[in-house]
Order: sequence, then C-alpha cells, then structure tokens
Amino acid sequence: MWILRRTPDMLQGLVSAGSFLSDPASLVSSQQPAYAQNPTRSIEPEVLVTVALCTHLGCIPTYYPAPDSLQPGWPGGFYCPCHGSKFDLAGRVYRGSPAPTNLEIPPHHYESASRLVVGEERNA
Repeated sequence: MWILRRTPDMLQGLVSAGSFLSDPASLVSSQQPAYAQNPTRSIEPEVLVTVALCTHLGCIPTYYPAPDSLQPGWPGGFYCPCHGSKFDLAGRVYRGSPAPTNLEIPPHHYESASRLVVGEERNA
C-alpha cells in the first residue's frame, strides 16, 4: 500500500498530466471505488491511498515525486523499473507504458480526522 499526502503543487500537476494518460478519467470502474472516481482518485484530495503493485506484472513501482527526476519533462509520480510503466501522483498510467490500467484504489474510509481504515468500506 501507498499512502501519499500530496502538496498543492502535486495536486496542480494532476490537472496538467491528463493529456498524457491512458485513462485520465479512470473510466475502468474496477480500479477504484465509486467515491474515488474523481480527478484525484481519492476521498480527500490531498491523500492518495493506492495498492503499490504495477498493473502490468505486479512489480512494485518506485516513488519519484520530483519533476524531471527520472527523465527530462516527466512531472514525477511512480515508475516501475522492471518494465518502464509510469504513473502520475493519482496512480493514473501514462500512455505508452506496458501497464494496461491505472493503479488500483482499495476500499477505504476515514474513521476520524486522524484514522484511515484500509480494506473496508465505511458501511461494510
């Protein structure tokens, strides 16, 4: 699992990444619960909760938050070194990556302002 607190700059970068992504609107509904079918793929925009497995062959991508840290022009995100898949900071896959779909968003909810429960829906 990854739980990432995104800064305002990171959130702004999600907007500009859209044209480079395979499924920017996350239309493949099995990748996330309905409450995460939004541009940030999250309940709280600043917090990403995702399964840390590449959707290509199940490898574990590496977190590269800084722009250009992997290659010039890349805005940062997650990179799978095994086969080269790239994901933005919402777990959305870049076009041309071997991964066929965005990273999975697991069922989760906030029990309180400081407690996140992963693996179950709020009313499960």
